[in-house]
Amino acid sequence: MEVINQTAIARFFLVGLTDDPELQPLLFSLFLSMYLITVLGNLLIILAVSSDPHLHTPMYFFLSSLSFIDVCTSTTTIPKVLVNIQAQDHSISSAGCLAQVCFVLLFGGLESCLLTMMAYDHYVAICHPLRYTAIMHPHLCVLLVILSLLVISMNALLHSLMLLRLSFCTDLELPHFFCELIQIMNKACSDTSINTILAYVATSAFAGVPLLGIIFSYTLIVSSVLRILTVKGRHKAFSTCGAHLSVVSLFYGTACGLYMSSEMANSSTKNMVASMMYVVVPQMLNPFIYRLRNREIKDAFKRLLLGKLSV
Repeated sequence: MEVINQTAIARFFLVGLTDDPELQPLLFSLFLSMYLITVLGNLLIILAVSSDPHLHTPMYFFLSSLSFIDVCTSTTTIPKVLVNIQAQDHSISSAGCLAQVCFVLLFGGLESCLLTMMAYDHYVAICHPLRYTAIMHPHLCVLLVILSLLVISMNALLHSLMLLRLSFCTDLELPHFFCELIQIMNKACSDTSINTILAYVATSAFAGVPLLGIIFSYTLIVSSVLRILTVKGRHKAFSTCGAHLSVVSLFYGTACGLYMSSEMANSSTKNMVASMMYVVVPQMLNPFIYRLRNREIKDAFKRLLLGKLSV
């Protein structure tokens, strides 16, 4: 079998969820609907937070940042799927494929870090309410986001550059609807041990460590809330965290499902469905979760829609 270097590759081919022509219009409608709902829902969150002075707090700064990241994640993958279905051409340039890998890693890592920052914000608000303003200073919040962006950008760029050193066989079909790091590595004919080690290290650093931080924060929160004597006080404290816990469960639950699917399932279709549950569904549902479970967001939406925003 002929072996070619990454730099010589013109295009990869994305197999997609199915090649059945009768199902293509349905898939197009499904992905288009999910994309429009994702973009509209998250932009409404950003607009509500930016327009309402009551929401100019660290928690909602992180929430609006999360909504922006969700729009970027969906925009990285879904438009290319729609173009491929409409044009009936499942190819993607090697540069476009590497860019997709880079941005999926970037936005996935940023989402994980933002969820951790939000957990820390809840911890400070519940466990140290009198020191909240001093600890969660706006400059600190911006600095945390910028540092996360820089570190995760270097990680995503490193993974993309490491793919350039690989050689590939002539079989360049990726059993996926977007370019995923592991799928590309599986198509390589050269040694991928360094890439694999980097992937495990990055997963531990940018998924495992943030998850541990979230668990630790909520352990301290639960311990503090249980010391509250009144039922009303406990309910108020837990209700503050409800939406965030739902988003964390959705994000990490689908991520674990993706990992288990890639490790245990032999079906490429199951792997693609698991990936869709990770890179498409959470981003679409997050605005609905905050809209339904957060009273301040509900009120901000009402003021926004009624045109009665306070100055």
